[in-house]
Amino acid sequence: MHPITLAALEAFPRELEKHYAAFPAEFVHWAPDSWAGVPSEAFTAIEQVCHVRDIEIEGYQVRFRRTLAEESPLLASIDSEAVAKERDYGRYDVPKVFAEFRAARAETVGLLARLESSQLDRPAIFEGYGPVTMRGLIHYLCSHDQQHLSGLQWLLGKIDAARSQA
Repeated sequence: MHPITLAALEAFPRELEKHYAAFPAEFVHWAPDSWAGVPSEAFTAIEQVCHVRDIEIEGYQVRFRRTLAEESPLLASIDSEAVAKERDYGRYDVPKVFAEFRAARAETVGLLARLESSQLDRPAIFEGYGPVTMRGLIHYLCSHDQQHLSGLQWLLGKIDAARSQA
């Protein structure tokens, strides 16, 4: 695995917390009139944080373990919007969510840092993406992280626009 990718994955929890901290408290649940152009899922700031935690634990950690243990497993995609509604992300305690995410990401990075080349080449089929290797899944996780930092910045831009119209 390329060291820059592993370093980005390891640094992401701190980056996510810094981006979230940029939100005024009264805007963590705020949603724009239109989500057109959002680079991540259409989630409020608090929903983005809860989603990232859940995708880490129930999405990528499961996908990584299955890819390592099974022969070309079919890896399910997760209906993130349905999960967010079902779990009512807006009511979660954000410091607790961040603590759970930090612990989960440390576990993920620990697993990925120990992989050998042959393990990185293990194949799977990722629903909605098609054929992928373990290495490719790692890149998709890193990309997912970046999408959520972008989504938070996009929301901050929308908040600024709404405040300037008020």
